[in-house]
Amino acid sequence: MRITPSIALAALLLSAALTGCAGGGQAEKTPLTPAERTALYKTAIESARDQEMNEAVPVITAETDDLADFILPMAGISGENAAAYALAISPMNIRAYGIAAVLPAAGKEEEVLEGLNGFLDTQQQNFEQYLPDQYEIAKSARLETLEDGTVLMVMSEGQDALFDAIRDAVEKAD
Repeated sequence: MRITPSIALAALLLSAALTGCAGGGQAEKTPLTPAERTALYKTAIESARDQEMNEAVPVITAETDDLADFILPMAGISGENAAAYALAISPMNIRAYGIAAVLPAAGKEEEVLEGLNGFLDTQQQNFEQYLPDQYEIAKSARLETLEDGTVLMVMSEGQDALFDAIRDAVEKAD
């Protein structure tokens, strides 16, 4: 049997395509553990903020952290509805400020979204008649679910830049 050059070329191209589909491409990444994801969230939040804000509003990553007993219920986050989280929320009602990165536990995304939406609603109500500039910040807050399932909330001056920086750090690691 005689093989023409065009048949040989077609066979070579088919072989190369099949090799690429069979795993010759990039290796799949191992999913992050909850502890690794929590560390990622904390680093992403702290890297997006300046040192002054990191000192003024520390990131909470565990129920045993200072202020966790106060902050976690405000945001509707618990060890039962979150597999991993990092929150930086101002405990003082003088500033509309809160950042949360949460990986909901299985089947708990709606509960996490409801908790964070409730926090944002409360902040808007608190500042509506009290501090109009902070009310505008609270109204402009961003709350979205990222492709990897992370629920990201940012309520702050310059929230778009903060949101983008945190989102990019989380997505880069995934």
